[in-house]
Amino acid sequence: MSAQNELARRLRALHAQPPLVLPNAWDAGSARAIEAAGAAAIATTSAGVSWAAGVTDAGGLDRTAAIAALRAVVGAVSIPVTADVESGYGDVAATVAEVVEAGAVGINLEDSSGGSLVDPTLQASRIAAARAAAGDLELVINARTDTYLFGDGTGTIERAKLYAEAGADVLFVPGVVDADTIRELMAASPLPLNVMVGPGAPTVAELTALGVTRISVGPAITSGAYGLATAAAKELLSTGTYEVLATAAEFGKLNDLLR
Repeated sequence: MSAQNELARRLRALHAQPPLVLPNAWDAGSARAIEAAGAAAIATTSAGVSWAAGVTDAGGLDRTAAIAALRAVVGAVSIPVTADVESGYGDVAATVAEVVEAGAVGINLEDSSGGSLVDPTLQASRIAAARAAAGDLELVINARTDTYLFGDGTGTIERAKLYAEAGADVLFVPGVVDADTIRELMAASPLPLNVMVGPGAPTVAELTALGVTRISVGPAITSGAYGLATAAAKELLSTGTYEVLATAAEFGKLNDLLR
C-alpha cells in the first residue's frame, strides 16, 4: 500500500498549475504508448474499454471486464492510473475495492445512469462509500456531473458542494468547453475543475490560462484509432492502396514498447 499511496500522492500533486493533462487509454498497449509519449499519468476511458470488448459504452461493460482491463493497464505502466468506473457498476464500494486491488489510484464516478441524472444526495452517499472503500489509500475521486450533458447545467454547483462534502477531490463537467462557463464554474465550485476536450475545444494553453486543473480527452484517442482502422480498411478494399497507414505506429517501435 505504501508504494500505491506514493502513486496516489503523485496523482494528487499533479492537480495544480500547469494542469494535469490526461490522455485516455483503453488497453495495455495504448497505455504503454501514452506513457512513452511522456504522460505523467493515465486515465482509462470506459467507452474505449467497452468498444475494445465489443460492447457499447454506458451500460455494456460489466465490473469484471472493466477491472480486467484496468489491471492490464496498471500492469503495463509505471505512472499513476485513474479508472473510469462509469456510475460504479451497481455496488460502488465493491467496485472501488477492486479498483484499489488492481493498483489504480483514482476514479471517475459519474452521477447519471441510463441517460438520467442521479439524485444529488444519493450520489453524494455513493462518493462517501467510494471514499470509505478506498481504506488507507489516498484515492483521488474525480466526481463527474452530467448536468450539461443531460440538461442546461442547472444544479451543477449545488452538486459540487455536496460531492466535496462527501469526499470528492475534483469536479468533472463534460460538455463544457466555452471560456465563460468555465470561468463561472471555477468561481463558484468548491472543487478544482476537470474538462474534457477534443477538436474545436480550447487548447491546453488556453485552458491553463483559465485556471483549469485537469484536462482529459475521454474516448477521443480511441475514436481516432478506430477511425484509422476504418479508413485504412476502406482504402485497401477500394483502391488497393495503403496511404492512410503512413500515420500508423512503426511495428518495431510499438513492439518494443511491450517488451
